Amino acid sequence: MMRALPQASASELWRWLCALARARLASDTAQGVVSVRVVGEGAQVSAGEHADAALIASGGELRVQRTLDTDAARLFEQYAPLCATGGKRLVVAHLGQSLDGRIGPPSGKPEAITGPEDVRHNHRMRALFDVVLVGAGTVCHDDPQLTVRHVEGQNPVRVVLDPDRRLSDEYALFHDGLAPTVLLCRAEQARPGELHGQAEVIGVKGGCSPEAVLAELEGRGLRRIFIEGGGVTVSRFLAARCLDRLQLAVSPLIMGQGRPGIDLGETLRLRPRVRRFQLAEDILFECCF
Repeated sequence: MMRALPQASASELWRWLCALARARLASDTAQGVVSVRVVGEGAQVSAGEHADAALIASGGELRVQRTLDTDAARLFEQYAPLCATGGKRLVVAHLGQSLDGRIGPPSGKPEAITGPEDVRHNHRMRALFDVVLVGAGTVCHDDPQLTVRHVEGQNPVRVVLDPDRRLSDEYALFHDGLAPTVLLCRAEQARPGELHGQAEVIGVKGGCSPEAVLAELEGRGLRRIFIEGGGVTVSRFLAARCLDRLQLAVSPLIMGQGRPGIDLGETLRLRPRVRRFQLAEDILFECCF
């Protein structure tokens, strides 16, 4: 009789999910069946269904072949749908906000609105995506690192959307060398081979519209895009109907004044399917379009 495998822990499952999310398979297998197999303490992704697989992805669905402990089961529920995309482009945005929809104080100075669990969630999202993208305002206000520090995983490509080249190269992510970094601007604002600090400068045709930005990134093999802010950037992608999912982490805080999160300047009345997750005192609403 075959001996039953021990329950998979959250750390084991996380390695499997990261391996699947970041896998680069041939285009003719991307839409088929993919297996994640355990190799030592790591994981290997290969095409086809294998009897010894820990995870099997097929048709946008992900099956786990091992029993999960309680923490691993929670991870699977929250993150598995983001990993089994069949090679298709996936664009997810996130904002942390107060009960009254504010993402920061009026001064623009950095202030933690949501708690440590949402910070950890953001780092998990970075680890699962090819790109973490922010607007120029987020870099100006927060000077973020945009790396994976609080969880196990690989740093994504950091992309700064700065259409009019407002930012100097003094910000840390332009010269810290911690991850590949790209500055996207309007085509007329870029010169061939130009660097901004250590960041590659890429001119985008079409005025840096959300559609043009995603086409530019996808043309470079970057299909999994995580937009981490700010409110203006996320709102533009939402208004352009370019988001597959929108995550709003809501803190039990009323600010009264401050920088708004979603602000479209028009009435959309979208009613997406919503998944909800408790992040300590915060609640994460994931809107699926």
